[in-house]
This record gives sequence, C-alpha cells and structure tokens, in this order.
Amino acid sequence: MSAIAWVVVVVAVVVALGAIGYVVAGQSRRRHLQDRFGPEYDRVVQDADNRRDAEQELLAREARYADLDIRPLDAEARDTYAKKWREVQERFVDAPSFAVTEADALVTAVMADRGYPTDEFEERVNVLSVGHAGTLDRYRQAHEISGRAARQEATTEDLRQAMVHYRALFDELLDDDVHAHSPRKEADH
Repeated sequence: MSAIAWVVVVVAVVVALGAIGYVVAGQSRRRHLQDRFGPEYDRVVQDADNRRDAEQELLAREARYADLDIRPLDAEARDTYAKKWREVQERFVDAPSFAVTEADALVTAVMADRGYPTDEFEERVNVLSVGHAGTLDRYRQAHEISGRAARQEATTEDLRQAMVHYRALFDELLDDDVHAHSPRKEADH
C-alpha cells in the first residue's frame, strides 16, 4: 500500500472515531439532561425548534443554577415556614381563594430565603427545573389556578388542587437534602 493510501485510511479512521465520539457525547448529554430534568426535558424539546436548541436551553439553566447561591434553611426558618404553612391550610376552610394566594406567596418567600430568583415566574420555573423537575408541572398548575382564583374563575376543587400542588414544592424547598444534589455539589465529588 502506498503512503497516500495509508494517509487516506488513517484520516478515514480518525474521522469515523470523531463521528462516533460526537454521537456518544450527544447521547450522554441527552441522558444526563433527561435524568436531570425529567418531564421538563420533554416539554422543552416539544416547545423548541429542534432538540439541539432545547438541550442548549437546559444546559444554560444548569449554568444559571450553578451560579446561584442556593442554600439550605436553618432549623428555625424551616419551623417558622412550616408553622406559616399550617396557618395557610387552616385559612383554606373559610377563605380558599385567599389561602391559595398566601400559599403562592409563601412558596415564593421560601424560594427567596433559599437564594432562588423570585422576580418573574418564568425565571423561577427555569431555575426550579434544575433541582425540582419532579414537582415543576404541579407548581405551574398551582400558579395557573392561583391566577384564575384572582379572577374568581376557580372552583373550590381547583383551589384544593392548587394547595396540594403548592405543598409538594413547599415540602421540597424546606428539605435540606435537595441542596445536596445541586450541580455545584455534584461537581465537587
């Protein structure tokens, strides 16, 4: 075999290995994002123009989350918030719409105390999707019901469902173990 033929064979092998590496890296990234974001991965892919754009969006969310100073609540703050939640639940009996509004505000307060951004709902959702993908759809539903409640368009059952949804995220936000699985902590191991 001539030198030119060997060069062609080596270049072809290098290109093939590069292509295989690219595909494997893409699949690994996809698995990581699917595991990390759960149903949010599928939602973002469905809303995006293509899978690559969706995955870039999710990677950007991870980077944004890693830049935040998400911190656990101390025991006193957890107890205070738990007490406030019980009070909100008690008010639900007499004023369900008001209680849902309070539940939304309480979840937002816990987020702020933990270091999450709380200015805009979409920003909250994007950052929460990194560490709380399992309850994100429930949070969206609760927020949507809260908006309908403000316009007096929600039934008592809707309001009850909103409370259940807010409670799921509230419980996760109070849990210190959630912080232990942040991207910054995982990178340290």
